[in-house]
Amino acid sequence: MTRVLIAKGKKKMNPLDNSSLNFQYILENYKEICYNVENAKAKYAKSSADVQIMAVTKTVEPQKINFAISQGIRLLGENRVQEFMSKKDQYDKSAQVHFIGHLQTNKVKYIINDVSLIQSVDSLKLAGEINRLALKNNKVMDVLVEVNVGDEISKSGVAFDECVKLVEGISELENVHVRGLMAIPPIGCGEDVFEKMHELYLKLGEMSIDSVDMDILSMGMSGDYELAIKHGSNLVRIGTKLFGARKYFGG
Repeated sequence: MTRVLIAKGKKKMNPLDNSSLNFQYILENYKEICYNVENAKAKYAKSSADVQIMAVTKTVEPQKINFAISQGIRLLGENRVQEFMSKKDQYDKSAQVHFIGHLQTNKVKYIINDVSLIQSVDSLKLAGEINRLALKNNKVMDVLVEVNVGDEISKSGVAFDECVKLVEGISELENVHVRGLMAIPPIGCGEDVFEKMHELYLKLGEMSIDSVDMDILSMGMSGDYELAIKHGSNLVRIGTKLFGARKYFGG
């Protein structure tokens, strides 16, 4: 079953929530997403037995996010450090938070103790800073290596052909634990791009690198999450399909 479930009963909401706001459409969207995820899993034999649904919270108000959590969402994805810092104290703490946006080394210190996983590690320099601060805070930080699978200039991520080398380098850092890969395939790309990522994920898993566990392939967003599941993704990042079109959040 999909890891996040539709809540059957009422759950106490964050006191900052405005109960008069009507967020029913979020629940309806979530139900549809869960249905589509389960259908894709059943349809494609290659897909994982378990697919996590992440709610991408960029520009979304905390009240909406907490409503989504009350309905079963257990994983949030944050894109911007400054926005996250302005909203995090208002979040229902029952959901985990992953950082999924481009991360500068000088911003790691702001999130090191507030996220459970960083999905956007694309250089040994960034991994080294995460390792330094994780050691300082007496923890091991789980990370994903972000791969620029489409070789797009506008996107971050390690080059596809350099990924194995980067994973091997990060594996030598004692306070960083590689849990898998993350990618944003180009809009409208062919299925071969998704399959290319899946093959890389499997290859790294078969290499049995010390301190590396290939158990998360984070791939697929609102427009292509079913296709991503077809090609082995077990974590999909959904924003627009869950919360609607983005609006500016002045945090």
